[in-house]
Amino acid sequence: MPEPVVEIENVTAVRGGREVLSGLNWVFREGEAWAVVGPTGSGKTTFAEVVRGKQLVAGDVRWPLLDRLRAAARRVDYPSQVITHVSFKEESRLFSYAGHYYQQRFEFADSDEPLSLTQFLRTGTGATDADIEATADRLGVRAQLDQPFMTLSNGQTRRSRLARALLGKPELLLLDDPFIGLDSAGRAGLTELLGELRRDGLRLVLICRSDMVPEWVTNTLELGLGSADCGVKSSDAGSIPHSALRNPHLEPIIELRDVAVAYGGTRVLDGVTWTVRAGERWAVVGPNGSGKTTLLSLLCGDHPQAYANDISLFGRRRGTGETIWDVKRNVGLVSPEFHVYFNEPLSAGRAAATGFFDGVADQPTTPEQDARVRELFAAFGIADLHGRPFRTLSVGEQRLVLLARALVKRPRLVILDEPFQGLDAARVELCRAYLDRELRPDQTLLFVTHELTELPQSVNQTLRLDRGKVV
Repeated sequence: MPEPVVEIENVTAVRGGREVLSGLNWVFREGEAWAVVGPTGSGKTTFAEVVRGKQLVAGDVRWPLLDRLRAAARRVDYPSQVITHVSFKEESRLFSYAGHYYQQRFEFADSDEPLSLTQFLRTGTGATDADIEATADRLGVRAQLDQPFMTLSNGQTRRSRLARALLGKPELLLLDDPFIGLDSAGRAGLTELLGELRRDGLRLVLICRSDMVPEWVTNTLELGLGSADCGVKSSDAGSIPHSALRNPHLEPIIELRDVAVAYGGTRVLDGVTWTVRAGERWAVVGPNGSGKTTLLSLLCGDHPQAYANDISLFGRRRGTGETIWDVKRNVGLVSPEFHVYFNEPLSAGRAAATGFFDGVADQPTTPEQDARVRELFAAFGIADLHGRPFRTLSVGEQRLVLLARALVKRPRLVILDEPFQGLDAARVELCRAYLDRELRPDQTLLFVTHELTELPQSVNQTLRLDRGKVV
């Protein structure tokens, strides 16, 4: 039988004061490639922390791999020195979202010496320029090497963090939802690349959705919401509905005319003209790096280049005296980028309540506002999370809280950018049904996704972007 790499025996782990793993037994052996799947809140990320020796209440975790490395004269004091976990967001000495604010990714001149992607990949990895260029090319981010790290798109950031992990030459690599935020071509390319790395000898554990497990995975660990509800196993994309007929008499709330945005001579939006009317339901689609995030930042009032373009929001041209808060008052937003910058030490309920005030600081709320938060938590199946610290929730649970935050004030414009990342299929269906059922006829929805099956049924119009242009 192949030699064991990690052995977990009868382990209990707690997150946020709640037991999320109990009686867990698992063995990873040489030559295996594992997927870890399970519903939102089942402890998948906590499992990764246990494997790295970062989380344990009771039980036993052994690392026979470390014993073999030490026998070969390798200096290894802790599992985390050779076991790398690429989690949802970057929080390290090199870069922490807690040290930056959301709008800064569009105003990176505010940063003293902004960290470039090349610096991000080089620092702490000891990689040569040739290694960096080759790895960045393999991950599809070579063109961004001179770009400030904080300005990368969600998909580019995830690929860059994987590149940095590979440059560090880990003995075991744990990837937490590596496919979310990637378009279909990006997912296919990453699946192929990871398969190649596995064949080259890299030990891999993927935390992912059950419908995204690659064919080359040999074993699956399925975690459940019950303490003993887990098991080990050996081992249809939808289409966007055709556009509905538009009513030209409805009030336009978004009007973009030949909009262009450039960074350092590189255009990320190029001649975008688009009109959205009250009550319409739009899908915004396109590959990673096509300009979707930049487009949304113009609509939310976050991007300074909005004032240099012909953009009207809610019947008023940008730059005619309105403030950013005048814009945000009418908008509810959730996005991967906003998620990683939300670092306030609040309970889940208070985090959602910040949506009434368009900021992230806690403010007093009325009984009616408190009731609205509880209503949304009940609708999304997270009523039990209301009083728990936001920081201790799983990524999927945090995303549901921020989805509630985007909807609490019943905004005229709802912008949902990859809102279901990190959610299991049952929770996705619950949220899709809520949006179809509860959004008022006068509320407008912009839904950004790479997973067309996630679109609410009411979405009936499509904006496609590719390389900054409408296609």
